Amino acid sequence: MDKKDNVVQDKSYRFAIRIVKLYKGLISERNEFVLSKQILRSGTSIGANVREGINAQSTADFIHKLSIAQKEYDETLYWLELLKDTDYIVEKEFISISSDAQELIKKYS
Repeated sequence: MDKKDNVVQDKSYRFAIRIVKLYKGLISERNEFVLSKQILRSGTSIGANVREGINAQSTADFIHKLSIAQKEYDETLYWLELLKDTDYIVEKEFISISSDAQELIKKYS
């Protein structure tokens, strides 16, 4: 991955910002503290692992970091589904944020 104009890095960072905002809303408006912590951790970890991959010391390290990012994506999708199915987020919000996550994962799959 080229460090300049990196679409995946940019999208993963913007996705992390959405996750932080979702987290803030869940704790302040819904008084939900357990699931929100889980999605905060996994949703922000995607971008952190992408950035680590960009700075990888080898191709194997790069692949390893991106595979961790993909696992964090899968976990984040799980928490989003659970939040939707337990009525902490509405369908429209779920579709919006999960679409962003799917677009992100397509960029490096």
